[in-house]
Amino acid sequence: MIKSSKKLTKAKKTPRKKSPAKRTAAKRTAKKTPIMSSAQKRILVTGATGFVGTQLCNDLIIEGYMPVCAIRNASPDLTDFVNINIGDLNRDTDWSNAFAKKIDTVVHLAARVHVMEEKEENPLDLYREVNLEATKKLAEEAVKAKVRRFIYISTIKVNGEQTFGTPFSDKDKITPPYDYYGLTKHEAEEALKEICAQSKMELVIIRPPLVYGPKVKGNFISLIKLIDKGIPLPLGALKNKRSFIYVKNLTDAIIKCITTTEAAGKTFLVKDTQTLTTAELVELIKKSIKSPALILPIPISWLNMAAKLLKKQKHIEKLTSSLEVNDDTIRKTLGWKPPFSVKEGLKETALWYREYKRNNRSQN
Repeated sequence: MIKSSKKLTKAKKTPRKKSPAKRTAAKRTAKKTPIMSSAQKRILVTGATGFVGTQLCNDLIIEGYMPVCAIRNASPDLTDFVNINIGDLNRDTDWSNAFAKKIDTVVHLAARVHVMEEKEENPLDLYREVNLEATKKLAEEAVKAKVRRFIYISTIKVNGEQTFGTPFSDKDKITPPYDYYGLTKHEAEEALKEICAQSKMELVIIRPPLVYGPKVKGNFISLIKLIDKGIPLPLGALKNKRSFIYVKNLTDAIIKCITTTEAAGKTFLVKDTQTLTTAELVELIKKSIKSPALILPIPISWLNMAAKLLKKQKHIEKLTSSLEVNDDTIRKTLGWKPPFSVKEGLKETALWYREYKRNNRSQN
């Protein structure tokens, strides 16, 4: 009996703690049919030097893939990867070097993104050249190269700018978005469906909401910097609900779409598990970066009045409107769920932000 007891004790040996990167892979669900081993599979990633692209390339390596990074300018974050310089993204981009060796899947992240205060004379033409025409050219070249799957990272803006009680869904009837970025991403989705329908290449479309995480840019980093100033902020009364997605949750979903047969031909909306009010988001960021800022419950009508006087209505609308996402389709079809919580995502973002601040101080 004593001998048996020792064996039981040995069987309960505590496992070694996994690194965050390995934990991500371990959390990944495996309910659906994997296509094949990831060994030596080449994945062409456009927009590889960007915020999401850099993270995706790192995660692909962890999962055993070989990312091929389509870049315009060299990046210190990608020195250990296969880099293909493609120059500017347009209808004339030369993709021959990118497809010189067998590519299994294309993940198309590169785009001309939304600009709050557009200064170009003909912005729609520029959006169409990059987001539509360049995408069509890439897809046509991918078909010629016998690429198995094309994963297009679109945007929730295809569904609309805000929700009114009912979250956006992949089953929504799409009306042409008024925003140039959303409009041209929708046009690209439709063009890709046509190209793939006439070939054997499989299409997967992913529409993420606002993405955050280390190296985030745009409105999210602006909000972090504002909270970090420690000044009182009149955002405590905002009860609007918004869906976000942590960058490592997004890359996890992308990799799931590379590996799973059932993803072919689908459009997926993705988000973090938790939907937040703006007030909740601000409080979580405040705690994550340890800011002393007071969050004051000022009525929304007062904020709208101040925005009108300062001619900042679009900025306030972003903060006060709701944008909720229904991600049931990807959960049910692929068995996917976000491996990281909002708190974990914001904690990682805060750690990066502190380093980012230190580096900026040392350079000034």
